[in-house]
Amino acid sequence: MTGFLIGALLGAIVGGTVMARRGGNKKDIAQYAVGYGVAFGFVALFVAIFVARQAV
Repeated sequence: MTGFLIGALLGAIVGGTVMARRGGNKKDIAQYAVGYGVAFGFVALFVAIFVARQAV
């Protein structure tokens, strides 16, 4: 569970930074932060599930 949260937080930071560098307004930055956060969170979740399954 914490892996998902860490991945989502990291994705939000990356997404917000990407859009801020491209010169987006606050709504664009928020949208990118949420999108990247969800995407990174799911990737982190699937990696955690894969690692847990390999350990058994």
